[in-house]
Amino acid sequence: MDLESIPGVGEKTARALSALDDPERALRAGDVEAIATAPGISQGRAARIARGAIRLEHDDPGGFLATDRAREVYRELLGRLEERTVTDYAAQRLETIYPSPRRSRIEEVQSFAADALEREPEPAVLAALEGVEPLREPGDVRVRERCLATTDAERYSEAREAIPELSVEIVEDAQGLAELARGYATVIALDESFAGVTLDGDVQVRPDALETPAEVVPERPLAFFARNRDRLQAAIEVHREAGLDAPCDLAALEDGLSRLDEDGTVAGDDELDRLTTAVDDLDAAAGAAESVANDHLREAIREQDVTIEGSDLLSLVERGAGVDSLLSRELADEYAAAVEAARDHLVDALDLEQGEAEIARRAFSDEPTFPVERDDDVIGRLRDELTAAKERRAGRLKRELAADLADQRDGARQLVRDALELDVELAIARFAREYDCTIPEFVAPGESEGGGDAVGFAIAGGRSPLLDEPLEAIDPVDYEVSGVALLSGVNSGGKTSTLDLVASVVILAHMGLPVPAERVRLRRFDDLHYHAKTQGTLDAGAFESTVREFADLAEGGEGSLVLVDELESITEPGASAKIIAGILEALAENGATAVFVSHLADEISEMAAFDVTVDGIEAVGLVDGELEVNRSPVKDHLARSTPELIVEKLADEARDDRIATNGGAPDGGEPEPVFYDRLLEKFD
Repeated sequence: MDLESIPGVGEKTARALSALDDPERALRAGDVEAIATAPGISQGRAARIARGAIRLEHDDPGGFLATDRAREVYRELLGRLEERTVTDYAAQRLETIYPSPRRSRIEEVQSFAADALEREPEPAVLAALEGVEPLREPGDVRVRERCLATTDAERYSEAREAIPELSVEIVEDAQGLAELARGYATVIALDESFAGVTLDGDVQVRPDALETPAEVVPERPLAFFARNRDRLQAAIEVHREAGLDAPCDLAALEDGLSRLDEDGTVAGDDELDRLTTAVDDLDAAAGAAESVANDHLREAIREQDVTIEGSDLLSLVERGAGVDSLLSRELADEYAAAVEAARDHLVDALDLEQGEAEIARRAFSDEPTFPVERDDDVIGRLRDELTAAKERRAGRLKRELAADLADQRDGARQLVRDALELDVELAIARFAREYDCTIPEFVAPGESEGGGDAVGFAIAGGRSPLLDEPLEAIDPVDYEVSGVALLSGVNSGGKTSTLDLVASVVILAHMGLPVPAERVRLRRFDDLHYHAKTQGTLDAGAFESTVREFADLAEGGEGSLVLVDELESITEPGASAKIIAGILEALAENGATAVFVSHLADEISEMAAFDVTVDGIEAVGLVDGELEVNRSPVKDHLARSTPELIVEKLADEARDDRIATNGGAPDGGEPEPVFYDRLLEKFD
């Protein structure tokens, strides 16, 4: 796939997309999560790029939604779907599902939707989805206690690119390697020429290090899993609750994650915890050991009577001796006990093992002194030993855990991707359940049912999802149109809602999604032109623009669906009827499907040069001042207007009053016509 041929993708974006592991797969699948990992591409932009790639894949010219109102209906429907997602990803992913005239694209999404309808949106699954987000690379891993070393400048450049987490140093010989070992806990030599060289410190000769970065820098995979730990655990929970087939060993992944801290260090190892605590607490424990010794010694001095004869005191002074000599002579045993207590405290406080304890005990000298003080050189050596042991232990554990998790990386990515895609499916399933949807049936242009006219669309039991009413409060609508039709009806009878229903069904069907009806048959349209009701009469310029728009449509509208709501409002009624009649003639000649809502249906049909189908949403009466309406349009029927119904009601009431008052007409026939009856005759 030529990335720059995707609509909206330029040279810079194409370079960013080429950095993906498999850009063609991600683009063809509409994988917003994967596309959004490309440098500088947000999820919103990823959705637009995916939509463009899908259009390219299916040779889709775009422009199905040809008018502002058509686009508004699409956005409203998409909003209804997005409201039923849990994750931001799923909402963005739904943006890649758009109405298309291409059979291949419609069938592709229909297959996806059919699988979605099999899903059960269980509360436990939806709750688990709340913790799922697209995985992210850490991008900021730096390891300072380890470095790479080489004598070759070209190898140096390769190392910096392959393993940016480590410093890379150039050395000339083994002496340079030895100097590096004094500054780093571990030095990894990349040149085979260093094999067999014995140096102090942790120096490893690894010519293959660049080929196995996870072994050299286990922090890389560990940082990835640490940063995404909560997301992965949530995805594991989603798979278990939903019963999804997992792309990896969930138990093994869970075990690996349980051994990993949020900062990427290994958790749950008692020995590493012991060494870490010992290093962290060393200074405090040494100070406490000093206090133990000095407290012990002070107590011994207070409790013991020390007698020094004059000759002994003189001898001590002449020799320049001080308290140390006095302690050595008079309190040797007590001093030894105090020092032993200090040593025991240090060993016990740090939970030191035998070799470590031997070093620790040398921190307090047998030579008497007061106050007792630790030997900082010995403490420093002990710190080095503990730190080295800690690093060795941590390094081994990191390598082992990284090896366990590294094999799970691809599976973990797919695990999250599947969980996020499940959210998309569940949103479709929830929408379909809440609006009682079904998969529509597409028929070929000119195909009819039962020998009748070719079907443009046929909706049975449709309920508009755009109405702000509970589903059970919405009257189901049956409506079928072949060719062009005028839709008449009373004010507030549901004409605009019927157009909204038709537009919603057609848009969802061309998105490949289930539609809110019991049954739907329709042809594949090239585009949808939905013109909303104009507010007020247009000025001359706007009127001209509107007429031009319909002229363009009339010339090439064979595969179009045209929905128009009260176009007569653009100018005075007489002229409107003539214009609408002419538009309908042109659309009928070109084989378009159209529904025009109009209060001038009678006048338009008289002016048209062909038999225009006039359908009517009929009000069956007034109940307590409210219209009682049959919401399904009646075929080939001009619906009565609201004024006619009101006059009829008034005439009936007046007639009933006359009968009750006068007992009817003098000759026993019908009462004589009065004012309301005369008005009613004008509607005939």
